[in-house]
Amino acid sequence: MAKKQTYGNESIQSLKGADRVRLRPAVIFGSDGIDGCQHSIFEILSNSIDEARQGFGREISITRFLDHSVQVEDHGRGIPVDYNPKEERYNWELVFCELYAGGKYNNDSGESYEYSLGLNGLGLCSTQYASEYMDVDIRRDGFRYTLHFEHGENVGGLRKEPYAKKDTGSLIKWKPDLQVFTDIQVETDYYLDILKRQAVVNAGITFHFRNETAPGKFETTDFCYENGILDHAKELAGEDFLTPVQLWQSEKKVRDRADMPLYNTKINVAAAFSNRTHVAEYYHNSSWLEHGGAPDKAVRNAFVYQIDAYLKQNNKYTKSESKITYQDVEDCLIIVISSFSTQTSYENQTKKAITNKGIQDAMVEMLRHNLEVYFIENPMDAEKIANQVLVNKRSREDAEKTRLNLKTKLTGKMDITGRVAKFVDCRSKDVNERELFIVEGDSALGAVKQARDSNFQAVMPIRGKILNCLKADYDKIFKSEIITDLIKVLGCGVQVKSRANKNLATFDMENLRWSKVILCTDADVDGFQIRVLLLTMLYRLTPALIEQGKVYIVESPLYEINSRDETYFAYDEAEKAEFLKKLEGQKYTIQRSKGLGENEPDMMNLTTMNPKTRRLIKVLPGDASYASYMFDIMQGDNLAGRKEYIAEHGAEYTDELDVS
Repeated sequence: MAKKQTYGNESIQSLKGADRVRLRPAVIFGSDGIDGCQHSIFEILSNSIDEARQGFGREISITRFLDHSVQVEDHGRGIPVDYNPKEERYNWELVFCELYAGGKYNNDSGESYEYSLGLNGLGLCSTQYASEYMDVDIRRDGFRYTLHFEHGENVGGLRKEPYAKKDTGSLIKWKPDLQVFTDIQVETDYYLDILKRQAVVNAGITFHFRNETAPGKFETTDFCYENGILDHAKELAGEDFLTPVQLWQSEKKVRDRADMPLYNTKINVAAAFSNRTHVAEYYHNSSWLEHGGAPDKAVRNAFVYQIDAYLKQNNKYTKSESKITYQDVEDCLIIVISSFSTQTSYENQTKKAITNKGIQDAMVEMLRHNLEVYFIENPMDAEKIANQVLVNKRSREDAEKTRLNLKTKLTGKMDITGRVAKFVDCRSKDVNERELFIVEGDSALGAVKQARDSNFQAVMPIRGKILNCLKADYDKIFKSEIITDLIKVLGCGVQVKSRANKNLATFDMENLRWSKVILCTDADVDGFQIRVLLLTMLYRLTPALIEQGKVYIVESPLYEINSRDETYFAYDEAEKAEFLKKLEGQKYTIQRSKGLGENEPDMMNLTTMNPKTRRLIKVLPGDASYASYMFDIMQGDNLAGRKEYIAEHGAEYTDELDVS
């Protein structure tokens, strides 16, 4: 019997020292996986960036080693680690072993940092706690200081020796601990991305990335934007921009609430319009705000407000036309904002969004003012922007109207029998037994209709040649009556996701009306072509039906062999030979199997419809993909591929040629 657990006063405990991070890394880093490991690296890098931005050292090097250890070196003033009389402790203990300790709390003293990436005093200590080991090498005040940590604990204390050279700075090498993080294999892409972003928002600072590719061998990539976000926005806009990049800057004192103290904020904006690309990037105190927060809200407010005001003033809207939305602006906007503040409210320690109301209000005011002035001073640019935003708006509304119409058309509840020409339903309402036979032409419809079991088997005829869905765009596909009728009959909608037609109709497997969708075509060239076209359509519009094994092909017999006693159906040459051997010495007749429309109902039932005697081939995802590939080769635009395929495989089909 399990021992009963008591819950009393002794049950309450607190984590101490390194365990505060090592046992709960996600609280500090947002995750105990690779994202958290990446953030721990950024915490060390951010301290070096703060130094460089204050004007102490203009180069930062970060090295990724083969064993996934990391080194960050700067040429700043060097981290203070000696004895601190005020705290009556050594600074290295405070900085590397004490959460909420650092030199960035007092924003009014003028002794430290005005705008800082690190504000909470968590980064250096928390990364040290989360490391397998950490080595620290600091040069400052004519001394060299070294420290060594293992699994969050200091080993050997502080070592201090005279240093005759004039250079200063900090070098920290460490290895993230697999006892803390589930994954420490940070890929080069992370370093390249984060260093490029930091170069963008820290104008003139050079970042060197050294990547160890073999023991002792390094590849170096350098990042530097002399004009910061202005150069980056121009890079994004390219040569074919709609309007040139504008740089706006502002600095003011703000407060987040009427009863709260004032603090400084500095806002830098680079903005342009393009009909080819759109990008929105927000940074605060150098940290990339992946989720935006206050800057994103400010941009939405200011740009919609000011562009809408311009459209109204210049009578750009048609009568009763609705107002633009941010989506219409966003689709042609390139904007990079780098803001700073002496007080920052992040959503959490991972710094992916800020929530300061004062910063948001200052941004709205600044963006509205600068846009208004820009439109007045640059009337031609204003006209281009207004026209492009209206094009985006009207295209969006047309696409939405098309989407809603198609959704109703393809998935709405309806009387299918009356709405789809020549479709013959079955009586059963049980989806688990209902079967849909897709056949070619009216003659096959008549034969299958007579041969089927009307309780659970329905028939849908394909009238004429079906569209090649591999090559056609969605607008053309959904104008095809054959295709829209078939989608109606299926009932589950379509899986369409593209930039121009975002989710045209919602696909729902629960609305599929059939347990089996069976392709029933003649065993001749035309029949094979129709089958491939149908497979290609299903592969593009409803791939889930194939993935979940709902699509089948009826295997039609090649030969009908009649003896005095029995009739045999041979589905290939080997079966034909086997039956003929069995009938040796008996009289028999042999003939090519007839087309679907020529068979007697009893014969059709036996070979095609009856679950006990028919042969069905389940279509697997690879089959549909291969069919799509072969259709592209044989009837698509790939002329070179077709020529190559025929040259390589043509001889395999010579026996099937009908040459007299």
